[in-house]
Amino acid sequence: MPAAQNPTPSERPVIAFFDVDNTLMHGTSVFHVGREAWARGIIGWRDILLFGWHQRRFIKVGENHEHMGTAKDRALGLIAGHTETQIQELAQSIWEHRIRPRLWPETVALAHEHIDKGHQVWLVSATPVEVGELIATKLGLTGALGTRVEAVDGVYTGRLIGQVLHAENKAVAAKELADGMHADLAASWAYSDSRNDIPLLELVGNRVAVNPDAGLARYAAEKQWPTMRLNPAAIKAQQRTVRREAKQVSRAAQKAGKAAAKAAKTKPRD
Repeated sequence: MPAAQNPTPSERPVIAFFDVDNTLMHGTSVFHVGREAWARGIIGWRDILLFGWHQRRFIKVGENHEHMGTAKDRALGLIAGHTETQIQELAQSIWEHRIRPRLWPETVALAHEHIDKGHQVWLVSATPVEVGELIATKLGLTGALGTRVEAVDGVYTGRLIGQVLHAENKAVAAKELADGMHADLAASWAYSDSRNDIPLLELVGNRVAVNPDAGLARYAAEKQWPTMRLNPAAIKAQQRTVRREAKQVSRAAQKAGKAAAKAAKTKPRD
């Protein structure tokens, strides 16, 4: 349950984890990776039709573990043989033409309510981490956890570093991040629309189901978790909840958390 009103400030870092797809933006970011790759001639019609089918299904019925895995595996395969510079340029173009116009402004403002409380705000997505990190940078958020692909001499091999950051793997990565900075998970927050993110939502003390799919809606009702619809009034109500109930983080804890976040971003991945 949410913390009490006007809680005592936290002497440890507090994190707000945000899913990206259908939480921060409308639709699925991996579709826009594929669409932009097609526009640049990196993939063909067969691939873009797969991404388009996945996007329509995602918007209609929510995330499906098997189909999401297939689409994300295909998206990651696109990276093989391309340089880090090329993928960074692709991510920049995806941001400008595909993602920024589809952001929910009120959800971005909600993320900044957490920033104003001294919280760290991390995006958590199965999308390649380069895309997530760019979104976080553009929005003034702390950072992003995403799927990582091996690069040798500046060229991507197409081999994963670790696992696709999906379902329980999101919770594992989020806990590793939180443990590394001694964050207060009981005071931390998480936002997602998918039943696949229940492990991530259960990791923190304050969880919010955002426009939940059927599975998450049932689970959230059983657990009496708050639900936020993606409309301006509901999102603004959640902003007020954060303003009123979330713990403010002390300056010392913010400083320590920033140092830990910087270390996390530069830590080599196995």
